[in-house]
Amino acid sequence: MDIEQKQADLIEQFVKQASSLHGSALAPLVADATSHPSLFAFSEILSVPSVQQLGGTENSVYLDVLRLFAHGTWSDYKSNAGRLPQLVPEQVLKLKQLTVLTLAETNKGIVRGKLDQLRRCFEVQFAAGRDLRPGQLGSMIQTLSNWLATSDNLLISIQEKIKWADSMSELDKKHRKEVEDRVEDVKKSISLKADIDFRGHEEIYSEPGGVMDYEEDRSRPKRRRHPIG
Repeated sequence: MDIEQKQADLIEQFVKQASSLHGSALAPLVADATSHPSLFAFSEILSVPSVQQLGGTENSVYLDVLRLFAHGTWSDYKSNAGRLPQLVPEQVLKLKQLTVLTLAETNKGIVRGKLDQLRRCFEVQFAAGRDLRPGQLGSMIQTLSNWLATSDNLLISIQEKIKWADSMSELDKKHRKEVEDRVEDVKKSISLKADIDFRGHEEIYSEPGGVMDYEEDRSRPKRRRHPIG
């Protein structure tokens, strides 16, 4: 099962449980959710009406814990530790992991990556997303808009390069055809010249009294004439 599907199943499970609980009965559920090693998103649990109703009551601290794990960091907890329940080790580990995800959003790198020993740092290549903090939606929309504009420009550049490659290919084909035509013309010219030369020699040797006849006459013995009387 992939990470996203496992997250979805866990969220559905906790949301269903939270919907049937009220007041202090939600405290164990909040502790379980924030301690679970495979759950890193809490917005859906926060949006459950019975959880929202914790605000302004003596049990509002559990709502604050959920908000801390949804949007906060380890530094936020240290700054407000006096009014929040003490975290168990599993919660401490989870909150520190979530803090790494937040750092990955603002600084290049995330949970899945590689260690650069030369620069003595961990380069993040992938990270699971956290719940959106209040007021963060606008900046995310702007980021996506910038990404879309960059993608459009890149697509235009790629299309132009494809057109250029096509035009160069056509020019190459045209040039190759011209060369082939010239070669063919030269071949025809050479063939025609050879044919004409051959016919010329053939006519010379076939004419009466031509070279063959002349040679033949020279090879015959001459008759001597004897004087009469």
